[in-house]
Amino acid sequence: MSDLSDLYQEVILDHNKRPRNFGAMAEFDRRALGHNPLCGDRLVLYLKLDGDRVAGVSFEGSGCAISKASASLMTDAIKGKTVAEVRDLFTRFQAMVTMPMEQEVDEASMGKLAALAGVRSFPVRVKCASLAWHTLKAALEQSQQPVHTE
Repeated sequence: MSDLSDLYQEVILDHNKRPRNFGAMAEFDRRALGHNPLCGDRLVLYLKLDGDRVAGVSFEGSGCAISKASASLMTDAIKGKTVAEVRDLFTRFQAMVTMPMEQEVDEASMGKLAALAGVRSFPVRVKCASLAWHTLKAALEQSQQPVHTE
């Protein structure tokens, strides 16, 4: 395994074992539910906005290592960003996890999120990595419908 692959695997394992921003928020503006029936992942995302900026974000639930690590990495990545910046990051993340393997990932712009680019090798795992992101989008849109990845 290459040094970069080892590093990415360590990032995913770390965020799975010690997820950041895990737990329900006492005060939040938006809440959304997500479910990946294929893997059994379940997620509740809490979002607190200060005007147009993410002031707080957390999640709770259960799921596979990829799903939990993705939610943890995502919550770290969006704190302090504007809603427009979060929507742009959502688009770039989706493009990264669905692009062909031979296409290069822009690691500089994706930061630690690039650790999840490897799911492209396992198409069924893309849904695990994307669940938190689609749940975030639903929270931003104030959707009352739970997100499903089927």
